Amino acid sequence: MSSNTKTISVLGCGWFGFPFAVSMVKKGYTVKGSTTTPEKKTALQEAGIAPYLLDLNAEIPDMNPEFFNSDILICCIPPKRDPVIQQQYAEKIKRIADSAAKGNIRDFIFISSTSVFRDNNQQLNEDDAPVPDTASGKIILEAEQNLSSSGYFRTTIVRFAGLFGTGRDPGRFFAGKTDIANGLSPVNMIGLEDCIGIITSIISQEKYGGIYHACSPEHPDRMSFYTAAAKRSGLPLPQFIPQKNSWKIIESNRLKSELDYKFQINLHDLVSQ
Repeated sequence: MSSNTKTISVLGCGWFGFPFAVSMVKKGYTVKGSTTTPEKKTALQEAGIAPYLLDLNAEIPDMNPEFFNSDILICCIPPKRDPVIQQQYAEKIKRIADSAAKGNIRDFIFISSTSVFRDNNQQLNEDDAPVPDTASGKIILEAEQNLSSSGYFRTTIVRFAGLFGTGRDPGRFFAGKTDIANGLSPVNMIGLEDCIGIITSIISQEKYGGIYHACSPEHPDRMSFYTAAAKRSGLPLPQFIPQKNSWKIIESNRLKSELDYKFQINLHDLVSQ
């Protein structure tokens, strides 16, 4: 194990945050992890992660200053689907930013989403201006803008595409459903291993302060991708309508030009298995 002197705080040790934190512990970083459930503190501790109980939804949130006393903060808490809770998201991000500033966080990595782009039948890269058409997309874009305008830390925005991997089996998304629209539209997906790999590359190469799209370079159509996923998992096959009405292709140009990142998962390989 190599020894890394930087301390990383991972806010939200869920589907991505927990395995990412574990991988950074293995690389020799000091890692702090937050959870909203007391039971999960034990799992964090056992993985070598310093556990912090932070409930940002509480009426008076406990913003533990020690958690924010780190070099790097990874914020991976998406807005919930509930519209009422969504309205509180901007306020939550503001509290996090204030705590990060007080804790002398130098680099703030915000895990965003490609949902900041609507389906406009175009290829979209990091230089394109986002125009969201969903409530969560608008809220996430607002959070991006608020964080980027902070003078206290460098903000790095990483927009994850559709997520899959352990605990998120794409075969379950449409299993057994029929008449699913847009079967020929391209998918924009990224696997857990590449989510971890990309954030690790940003940190190890210290490529902070920009916007990165995190989306696999392959874009098979929805029908091929989800049918193959259901087949792999032994689930009832979905039935798509072979049409291509509304779509977008998310391009991750800066992963190649700035990080020289090589994807670990090839979507065409998954489809052809």
